[in-house]
Amino acid sequence: MTLTLPDWPMFGLAEDVRPALRAAMAAGEASAVVTLFAVEGGGPRPPGAQMLFTGEVVSGFLSGGCVEGDVAIHAAATLADGRPRRLLYGDGGPWPDIRLLCGASIEILVERVAADDAAAARLLALTDARRAALWVTDGERREVLPDPPGRMADCTAAAEPFRVERLFEPVFRLIVIGADPVALAIAALGAQAGFETHLVRPKGPEAAPPLPGVAYSRADPADAMAAIGLDRWTAVAVATHDWETDQTALLAALPSPAAYVGVLGARRRLPERLARLRVAGIGEDALARLKGPIGLDLGGKAPWEVAVAVIGEIVAERQAT
Repeated sequence: MTLTLPDWPMFGLAEDVRPALRAAMAAGEASAVVTLFAVEGGGPRPPGAQMLFTGEVVSGFLSGGCVEGDVAIHAAATLADGRPRRLLYGDGGPWPDIRLLCGASIEILVERVAADDAAAARLLALTDARRAALWVTDGERREVLPDPPGRMADCTAAAEPFRVERLFEPVFRLIVIGADPVALAIAALGAQAGFETHLVRPKGPEAAPPLPGVAYSRADPADAMAAIGLDRWTAVAVATHDWETDQTALLAALPSPAAYVGVLGARRRLPERLARLRVAGIGEDALARLKGPIGLDLGGKAPWEVAVAVIGEIVAERQAT
């Protein structure tokens, strides 16, 4: 078997290999799952970065182009013979002609995952249930543990006996309340960033907006969010320009476990907004979580500029936790 990478690395835009794994299993195909489990000296990708290969599909990236071509060769070999492979690139590696421009050294595990692999099936079931999962593997034997306790690194490895543990959290979800170009831009950029994205426009048109990867609801914000679900892997961006709709949305979102709640609007009117929420019974701890005005202060006012500011703030909040 030979695996050839496309000329343009569009496969690298996929940060999460689970959709590709799901598609391969549904098609009855084995996958080579590739996990970067150690980095020395700094590098473009952190431990936990992954790729997935089948006979036809490539997903994810590991180094920005330094090693992917060679990894594809080893992935094809693993798919063919079933044997896992541990690869070292950079200082101390056996391939002196493959150099990482950043000067780092990285270690990678390649493992074959059959279409009927029980651990992979459990991982996808936990993903569907929006539960965190820990993938534990030595390359030949693997298990998936649900709901790992506390905060932990995305990926860790032990030498003796060799073991890699890779944390999978639920797909991050973005709920945008609104209908104007700013709301549409936020939703579109969220979907492009890999978020499970929902646009809520109360009593909006029957037809969904022409935004790829964006689900649509015409329900009241509170009802829509209850149906979608608010958990600690969810962000809510309120961008309606209507105070009553904003209020309804914030009353539902602020007391919830949602990781991020932001509202569009003038900074000078924020004290008035907070006062209305206090009267409605929202406590100070919940109010302190409100991002208002929404987004990083980048100075832009155009829809895409605001969208970049909002998605950037959500990413910053996620990285800080």
